[in-house]
Amino acid sequence: MNKKIQLLDIGNKNYKETWEYQEELFKKIVDLKILNRNSDSQPLPTPNFFLYVTHPHVYTLGKSGDFSNLLLSEKQLQEKGASFYKINRGGDITYHGPGQIVGYPILDLENFFTDIHKYLRFLEEAIILTLAEYGLKTERSPGETGVWFDVGTPFARKICALGVRASRWVTMHGFALNVNSDLGYFDNIIPCGIRGKAVTSMHVELGREVNEEEVKEKILKHFSVLFESSFV
Repeated sequence: MNKKIQLLDIGNKNYKETWEYQEELFKKIVDLKILNRNSDSQPLPTPNFFLYVTHPHVYTLGKSGDFSNLLLSEKQLQEKGASFYKINRGGDITYHGPGQIVGYPILDLENFFTDIHKYLRFLEEAIILTLAEYGLKTERSPGETGVWFDVGTPFARKICALGVRASRWVTMHGFALNVNSDLGYFDNIIPCGIRGKAVTSMHVELGREVNEEEVKEKILKHFSVLFESSFV
């Protein structure tokens, strides 16, 4: 099993280009798994990747999402300088933009464990542990993926959204953590299709701008411990 993960920080990148890049890496792993299965020789180790990216303003809708959760017309999207894509991950609608850390682990889970629910919980845990380093107490919300504050109260608010796709135990898509995000963009959707619950950011909760590179490093630290892996 290959527990090394190639870290690829691709900076500020258009959503469609990044999605296509994810698909390339995903296919690379799947094709190698098929080759290994059909070969009599020693299996070749499958690679793992972890993409960090920041997207220009974009709304994405998961495959089972409800289009009515986007509250903007095509013209209004253009006026806000935002784009929209219906994509092949789970979950409903979400927003990506500047000030947000987006992570796309493209892993062969057969290198780690074959349990998609455990995978999602580990993604959440990496974020929960990272936020705890800033004195922020977050948790899971039963039946709602992601990372939240004040679950079960009228003040419940989400700081990190999750949405993944997995096929042949290979993952893509991932998480989006609001660090210094402009939360006004969330007013144009019903985030994750959940009504009556707010969205927040590290900036809002701490009352100051946060160093995004520092946050990225902390996420990787916790991710590598949880997955018993190393980044290269």
